[in-house]
Amino acid sequence: MAITAALVKELRERTGSGMMECKKALVESNGDIEAAIEAMRKSGLAKADKKSDRVAAEGVIAVEVSADNKRAVMLEINSETDFVAKADDFTNFVEAVAKKTLEAQPADLEALLQLTLDSGETIDSVRQSLVAKIGENIQVRRFTLLNSEAGVIGAYRHGDRIGTLVKLIGGDEVLAKDLAMHVAASRPQAVSGDELSEELLQKERDIVATQARESGKPEAIVEKMIEGRMSKFVNEISLLGQQFVKDPDVTVEKLVKQAGATVETFACFEVGEGIEKKVDNFAEEVMAQARGN
Repeated sequence: MAITAALVKELRERTGSGMMECKKALVESNGDIEAAIEAMRKSGLAKADKKSDRVAAEGVIAVEVSADNKRAVMLEINSETDFVAKADDFTNFVEAVAKKTLEAQPADLEALLQLTLDSGETIDSVRQSLVAKIGENIQVRRFTLLNSEAGVIGAYRHGDRIGTLVKLIGGDEVLAKDLAMHVAASRPQAVSGDELSEELLQKERDIVATQARESGKPEAIVEKMIEGRMSKFVNEISLLGQQFVKDPDVTVEKLVKQAGATVETFACFEVGEGIEKKVDNFAEEVMAQARGN
C-alpha cells in the first residue's frame, strides 16, 4: 500500500510523534494506521522502561484547589531537564493530572497512576507515551490531598518550583493564603513545638548545652541559657512560633488566634528536594575521553 502524506499527517496528529517515525511505522504495518499506532505504543513503552532509571530532578509543583476552597491537591511531577518542564506537552499533562487527582481523591500514588484521564487512558499510560515522545524520564513523584469541611485551605506557589498548602479550621481565604505564603518563605518543620520529634529536640539540646557550658558561667545560669536557646529554636522552626512574614511584630500564633482560627496542618513541596542529582565534571569527562583516544 502506498504511504501517502495524508496518512503520515493523520498518524502524526494522533500520536504526536515525528514524521520519520510515523512513516517508518506505516511502512512496517503496510499502511494499516491502527496497527502502526499499536506498534508505536509498544515501542514507546519499551523506551519509557529504558529511561525509568535516569535521574529526574527537575519538573514542577502543581496545585489545584476546589472553587469553595474546601479541597486541594499538591503534586510534584519530575522531568530530567528544566527545558522539558516548561514544554506544553509536559505542562498540559501536569494540569490534567492535578485536576483528575483533586476530583478522584486517590488513596496513594499507585491508585493515582491508574486514574483515567479524559482521553480514556490511565495517567501512567499517558506518562509513558510522553516519555517516548519527549525522550526524557518523567515521573509523578508524590502528592498530598487536604480536605477541610469546617474551614478553608490556603494555597501558594512560588513560580513552578515551590508549593504550599495550609488547612485552617475557622478563619477565611485571605488568612489561609497568607499563611501558605508564610510557609513557603519560612519553611517551618511543624505546626507547633509539640509536633517536633524528641530526637531533633535532644540533638539541638546537646548542642546548645555544650555551647552554654563553654561560657564558664555557673550551672544555674547555664541551665537558663539552655532553656532560653531551646525556646528560641522551637519558635524558629514551628509555624505558630514564627514571626509572621508580612508583619514581624506579630507571631503566627497570635495572628491565627485573633482570627478565631486554628491551623490543623500544612504541606510544603519543592522540586527535586531529597533527590540525589548527578553532578557532571566537565574537566574529568574531557580527560577521560582524551585517555580513551
